[in-house]
Amino acid sequence: MSENETEQQREEGGHERPKRQYTEAELAEMSRDEKMRLGLALDDVELVSYQDPWPVEGTRAERRAERAVAAWFTLAGLSALAFIAVFIFWPWDYVSPQEGGRGYLLYNLYNPLIGLFLGLSIFAVGAGVVVYAKKFIPHEVAVQQRHDGHGSDEVDRQTTTAILADAGDRSGFARRSLIRRTLGFGAGALGLGTGVIAIGGFVKDPWATEGPDSLAHTAWEPEKPGEKIYLRRDTGDPHDVSLLRPEDIDAGGFETVYPFRETDREDEHKLAEVLRRSDAPVMLIRLRPGSAPVRRKGQEDFNYGDYYAYSKVCTHVGCPTSLFEQQTGRLLCPCHQSQFDVVNTYAKPVFGPATRPLPQLPITVDEQGYFVAKHDFIEPVGPAYWERNA
Repeated sequence: MSENETEQQREEGGHERPKRQYTEAELAEMSRDEKMRLGLALDDVELVSYQDPWPVEGTRAERRAERAVAAWFTLAGLSALAFIAVFIFWPWDYVSPQEGGRGYLLYNLYNPLIGLFLGLSIFAVGAGVVVYAKKFIPHEVAVQQRHDGHGSDEVDRQTTTAILADAGDRSGFARRSLIRRTLGFGAGALGLGTGVIAIGGFVKDPWATEGPDSLAHTAWEPEKPGEKIYLRRDTGDPHDVSLLRPEDIDAGGFETVYPFRETDREDEHKLAEVLRRSDAPVMLIRLRPGSAPVRRKGQEDFNYGDYYAYSKVCTHVGCPTSLFEQQTGRLLCPCHQSQFDVVNTYAKPVFGPATRPLPQLPITVDEQGYFVAKHDFIEPVGPAYWERNA
């Protein structure tokens, strides 16, 4: 006889049965234990040892182990709820070191706390699963012969299901309601927390408010009609107001500028806050004489002579485009190497992952010779959001 014809499968009790195909009717007549033994035999697995960790139910040691697993899952749930609470309700608005006080302390604790509670929740779920596996899953020693794999048929599916069900029954999961409830609480709260992360940045309607604090506008938006928004340097001192004139920048040079309102001159908080706004920084560039960049349709008058102002926030993922190559006339983003051509085009991306030009700020010079913004950007800065026009 051939090797396939003589292949045998061993069942509990020592007797053998020739390996063959089983009908659905035969499988239906088998008990779960019989299917489990059949599945092991089909895979050439011999159970050397299969010990129930708790042969006597309800002992103190068993209940103590059950409470330990439940404690980990409870910790996971509480940590996930704490993460959600911090993520939604904790003060996250920027507070400068100069302001100090309780507000500065709370602001600095925001990121550490959401990281702590989310990490603790994930760790606690993992620890609970590991402790459960060590304490309640039957400890087995099995020997399996190597053989070529094959596709799963109905016998394989039913016997595998029987093996998994037997392991679940022997672990006592079905009768351990405390573990089931705490696992549901921990895993459910963790799932809710990850959902908050996914949708947390999409719950604000960009059209719900108007003015500089809305998503549709930036800090360059005038707060009242006729208000002048000057271009201001950051000298390192947030209370030092240094305005720019055309003669302050050499040909081929550039300067990072921020918005300034005369109404903010005596307000130390606003003077410092505007330097930390993510939508505020702008690159003011003076091109070399003879440069003639292609101007974007509808933005032909946004420049002032050889002076062009572009948002410093990369349109890929929002990093600062803080490198300017005078020889090539390109703005470079150091994060993912996007490059924007400001000499030949309107800051159009020519290399890297960015696909949208840098928004241009319309500028001019007032009667005193200072640079001012004509109005806010006419498109969102940075990566923008879902309602941006292409």
